Amino acid sequence: MNRKKKIFTILKKRAKKANAKNVRSSKPKYISKAEREKQALEAAQVEQTDTAKLIEE
Repeated sequence: MNRKKKIFTILKKRAKKANAKNVRSSKPKYISKAEREKQALEAAQVEQTDTAKLIEE
């Protein structure tokens, strides 16, 4: 019985690892601090151009 249990647990562990690799993470992709600053600057520039267009109209 002990040998059977050992084999079963090993197979179970392998199946669990295989399933874990296939599951997509719900965690957002990591963005570096420099990239976040670039994105913030781009967003600010877009806002400025939008507000300038609204003022002209």
